[in-house]
Amino acid sequence: MRKVGIFNSIHVKIVLIYVMLILLALQIIGLYFSQQLEETLKLNFTNSIKDRINLVEFSVREEMLKERTSDDPSTETSLRTVLSGFSSDDIIEVRVIDSKYRILASSIPDHQKTMVGQRSIDDIVKRAIVSESPQSVINFNKKTNKRVQKRTQPIMNGSEVIGALYVESNIDKVFKQIDEINRILAGAAAVSLTITIIIGIFIAQTFTRPISDMRRQAQAMAKGNYSRKVRVYGNDELGQLAIAFNHLTNQLLESQSTTEAERRKLASVLENMTDGVISTDRKGRVSLINDSALGMLRMTSDLVLNRPINTILGIEKEYSFEDLIEMRESIPLDFSTEEEPSILRATFSVTQRETGFVNGLIVVLHDNTEQEKIEMERREFVSNVSHELRTPLTTMRSYLEALAEGAWKNEDIAPAFLNVTQTETERMIRLVNDLLKLSRMDSNEYELNTEWVDFNTFFNSIIDRFEFSKSQEVSFRRIVPPVDLFVEIDTDKMTQVIDNIISNALKYSPDGGIVRFNVAVLEDSIRVSISDEGLGIPAANVNRIFDRFFRSDKARSRAMGGTGLGLAIAKEMISAHGGKIWAHSVEGEGTSIFFTLPYEQHDDGEWDV
Repeated sequence: MRKVGIFNSIHVKIVLIYVMLILLALQIIGLYFSQQLEETLKLNFTNSIKDRINLVEFSVREEMLKERTSDDPSTETSLRTVLSGFSSDDIIEVRVIDSKYRILASSIPDHQKTMVGQRSIDDIVKRAIVSESPQSVINFNKKTNKRVQKRTQPIMNGSEVIGALYVESNIDKVFKQIDEINRILAGAAAVSLTITIIIGIFIAQTFTRPISDMRRQAQAMAKGNYSRKVRVYGNDELGQLAIAFNHLTNQLLESQSTTEAERRKLASVLENMTDGVISTDRKGRVSLINDSALGMLRMTSDLVLNRPINTILGIEKEYSFEDLIEMRESIPLDFSTEEEPSILRATFSVTQRETGFVNGLIVVLHDNTEQEKIEMERREFVSNVSHELRTPLTTMRSYLEALAEGAWKNEDIAPAFLNVTQTETERMIRLVNDLLKLSRMDSNEYELNTEWVDFNTFFNSIIDRFEFSKSQEVSFRRIVPPVDLFVEIDTDKMTQVIDNIISNALKYSPDGGIVRFNVAVLEDSIRVSISDEGLGIPAANVNRIFDRFFRSDKARSRAMGGTGLGLAIAKEMISAHGGKIWAHSVEGEGTSIFFTLPYEQHDDGEWDV
């Protein structure tokens, strides 16, 4: 899981929110306190000035209304005397101005010489006289860098304005006091904020510590560790959440254990199934496949997973995934090659939720190759047996019908017809006997009566018998080692094998041809070969001559009385002796039949070719 950034941490967020709320509260309180303090100090200062102006105003008005004699001082002198007693630290200057805006007196001696008698140019003086009401304004003196309050109060005589009292006061002290108080307030706010941050961190930890523990537990659970528990810090909502989280962990551990056990069972079942199993997602892409299915499809998992199921099965042209969902019957699949047949049967089953939503498809593959092969062989066997029996029966029926219609009276024809029916009867008897032999071999209902014999002597005796009784001009050539080769065989059944092979060699050998007999000693067996110089067998049919009822040249073999079972019987008997039989043929040059028999060499009889 990705590490949480510092500004994304809930711990930091809680502290920041807490500090911002406190800071906002301090700002609001400080701003309100500062404004109220400023207004209060300014108001107190203004009231103080007003009180003193009212005292001076009375004296000034008396002096301005006083009727003077020649012995009395002038009005300007009297006013200057009155103003001189009005000086203080916060009063900068006091002026007396008549109704004509002429300056009568000033509390500053220098201004007394330069301004007295001059016309006042201050707007505040004009507004006060015109409006007959006090006027006040605060200005910033750039020369002294101080704030100055200018206040003008009209001097009334009844309802008549006789002049105005102009006062400049040093209000800058008030603002300095405000600034000092603000600095004290800011320092107190900083100290309070620091304490608040520390307290906020501890408060935030009481919320974030359980959450952090649950986050670490969730990370451990994501990695498969369910043994860790979340610490419960209290019985509040977070404590209840931690208890519920621990309960969830226990439930997940039990569910995970159950799921893992079921998964192992399912994996074991899938791996040991002989049938192939394929699972898809809801889009029809392969998500699971067992080894049996991979073997049947001759594919690897990387070529199958996440690919469409109909493409994997090779039926994308015939069926879409939606068609397979609706499929209720199994369908055959042919994966046969020239080297190996492979017939599969696919059965489809839909997996879906209770709501009917399709989650995917389960495909079960069953290998029907052997069943199909057996069924095909059965059909071919029945067809061949029917054909082999129908041919002599049809011939016998024709000849017997001819005899029944009077041909038996003809001494020239009757014996020939009877000879044909006898020959066909013997042919059917041989066919039935061969079928019985194969049937007993297939059902393992026969036993080998084995004995130790010298194979060279045994083999030469059979060759001698055919050499003495052969009716055609065919030569025999033998390459047999002049040593004793003792093997354990059933002489009766081995005689049948060799008789069948030699009979076939003689049947297909032309006049003047040569039949060769060879015995060779191998490492742990002897190899026997019987070769002719007949027409040979096409390369495509060489491996099929040991199949039942197979004939390379059907017309000629039937004409020679063959049943097509001789080499099939020979193959079964050689296999029963623990050997192998095979053929090699070149069309137009001849055919060689080889078979091996187990043989143990001895030091006194070892011979190699």
